[in-house]
Amino acid sequence: MLTGKKGVIFGIRSPRSIGWSIATAAKQHGAELCLSYRGEREERRATQLAEELDGALTIPCDVTNDDDIAALYGTLEEEWGELDFIVHSVAFGRQEDMSAGLMGTGREGFSLMNEISSYSLVAVSAPAVKLMKQGGSVLAMTYVAGERVVPVYGPMGPAKAALECMVKYVASELGPLNIRCNALSPGPISTPAARGIPQFTSLLRGTENCAPLHRNVTLEEVANAAVFMLSDYASAITGEVVHVDCGMHIT
Repeated sequence: MLTGKKGVIFGIRSPRSIGWSIATAAKQHGAELCLSYRGEREERRATQLAEELDGALTIPCDVTNDDDIAALYGTLEEEWGELDFIVHSVAFGRQEDMSAGLMGTGREGFSLMNEISSYSLVAVSAPAVKLMKQGGSVLAMTYVAGERVVPVYGPMGPAKAALECMVKYVASELGPLNIRCNALSPGPISTPAARGIPQFTSLLRGTENCAPLHRNVTLEEVANAAVFMLSDYASAITGEVVHVDCGMHIT
């Protein structure tokens, strides 16, 4: 489904992360990949995954640093000359802010959360446009807390709401260039990032009890949905938030 396509994935944290799972599925479907990482710890993991994927590119990039982003795309322009898709699987909230709830989160904490979790979608998409010469696809990761209140998600909910709104505006502004922008909204999955959410196990149990399919979604199911959204089979879908949550969002 992705044969001949080249893409960059932001957010390779561990073998149990959504970004890692999407990278593995995209490679299985024929994509040529660049794995972006931040810091020494993530570098080791990105290198490990690159070896498993038969030599994907690995490039450091802090999504809050415009020089890093420009350097990444400069390298991709030299190596590939063009780009077909971006996966934005990036979010961050300080533990003290996640535990404090929205009313207990200060300006600095929320600003950092919003910059990394939502604005960075624009930061990594805008410089990539010149490489998407034949059009392309941008895919973000969100959560239902951006649509309705999930108390334990606290201040990250408004940040995800901002991300989902940005997805629509990016889709609108880049549509004339045949560049699509969408988001996947997976149900709770036990990833390293998710385990930082207070009372996370209650979200897992609640979904299993209440979702129409009476189970939680798997990393593989999210990755399969991502492959579809990045492929030409989804060529008429843009500005959409696709729920991959065993139906929990309707309950």
